[in-house]
Amino acid sequence: MEHDARDGRSESPAAFWNRRYQAVDGLWSRDPNALLAEFVASLAQGRALDLGAGEGRNAIWLAKRGWRVTVLDVSAVALTRAAERAAEEGVELDCVEADWREYRPAPASHELVVISFMHPEPAERVYMFERARDTLAPGGHLFVVGVDLVDHGRRGPPDPERLYTTERLRRALEGFDLLRCESVSSVAEHKEGRPRVVDVVATARKR
Repeated sequence: MEHDARDGRSESPAAFWNRRYQAVDGLWSRDPNALLAEFVASLAQGRALDLGAGEGRNAIWLAKRGWRVTVLDVSAVALTRAAERAAEEGVELDCVEADWREYRPAPASHELVVISFMHPEPAERVYMFERARDTLAPGGHLFVVGVDLVDHGRRGPPDPERLYTTERLRRALEGFDLLRCESVSSVAEHKEGRPRVVDVVATARKR
């Protein structure tokens, strides 16, 4: 569910994202997030959870490198595309159609949680990361990337409070050992993207 841009109307998250995915053949790049690929290169393979996985670009990349990946998303359309592409590329994904607030994986059941362009309401931000921490085994890692506040109005949700800053992420990740938290400028990965974008990336480890 990358780049959540809902405008506050009464439409459910599942209906909103199914409609967006149905409107185009592919909403996101097929390549993994470059910052994720860089981070995971030094990690031993294990069990990974991709929270808000969309069409599965990060999950498929992980699976091809030996990770056992669960993909979670509210959009049945996105998950169908993820499963079909995974089959084409000879890997398996465990696809779960659910809202992250309602999904209950076993505690300490994953070595990696990926949260890529998920922008919850400010009051839910800490809760989302607490849920991710509970899912991680001791010593497990969290990877987070989202739209920097400086890009407000160009991409991401319309509510600026939902966008990331390094300060907001640092506060939200106080329950982790923080390894990295910074703003990064790069070429846009979205098919409708701009020449340059600014994201906030954070990596952390469960104590």
